[in-house]
Amino acid sequence: MTYSYLALGDSYTIGEQVKLTDSFPYQSVQLLREKGIPFYAPEIIAATGWTTHELNTHIEKIRTLEKYDMVSLLIGVNDQYRGRSINEFTVAFEHLLMKAIGFAGENPAHVFVLSIPDWGVTPFAAQRDRNTIAGEIDAFNEVCSKTAEKYNANYINITQSQRTDGNNLEYLADDGLHPSGKEYAKWAIALSESIKLTLANG
Repeated sequence: MTYSYLALGDSYTIGEQVKLTDSFPYQSVQLLREKGIPFYAPEIIAATGWTTHELNTHIEKIRTLEKYDMVSLLIGVNDQYRGRSINEFTVAFEHLLMKAIGFAGENPAHVFVLSIPDWGVTPFAAQRDRNTIAGEIDAFNEVCSKTAEKYNANYINITQSQRTDGNNLEYLADDGLHPSGKEYAKWAIALSESIKLTLANG
């Protein structure tokens, strides 16, 4: 059996500023293939700048498979960047997670929520209030974590390690904001291991 994988998100999902094959969905699939677990190339619904509302709008316009074996969701940084309220984000994120679970055949164990990276630690945010950004990202990630728990989906925290690397040029793309393939590799390891465990548990 060859598995299908749908990745939902924004610039962090498409791998802005890096090769598509360096994005975390593609690196995750490659890692799984190397472990003898066959996957089709990931299908991606994401674009730079998308908020939860924009992702939801575009999902409605795109023809998808009826069901995917695995689904990931990483969204929210642009909601935070644009100053959306926590309440607004909570409603929109929950709606998207329910859609993701639907894409996974109503199996939340096959849905993987990745935490929102903290862009405030990057050189791009040099003139910004980094503490305020960090606090807001933490609040948004708490929504992601609690909502994933509510629906029994998986939650993968990539923010902690990303904060460590966020000002290291080796882990950054040329824009000084988005991650490099080396940073995405860390996310891919975490996601692929979680997917492998899910498959092992049936």
